[in-house]
Amino acid sequence: MNVAAIAAAASANSAASVQAQASLLVLRKAMDLQQSQAAQLLQALPQAAVAPVSGATVGGSIDIFV
Repeated sequence: MNVAAIAAAASANSAASVQAQASLLVLRKAMDLQQSQAAQLLQALPQAAVAPVSGATVGGSIDIFV
């Protein structure tokens, strides 16, 4: 084997490893940002209306007068 070819292969392998690690860090950062934005959106939602209590006399029925 050629020594230069071995050195080039080792260098390419090292560069690929660094590139993969950088990709993973960018992906994690993007996921953290999405999680933060989703939490903010959930906090911005208005509170749900309270359901009427069953058996209540007010608001439980509609009177229609003709």
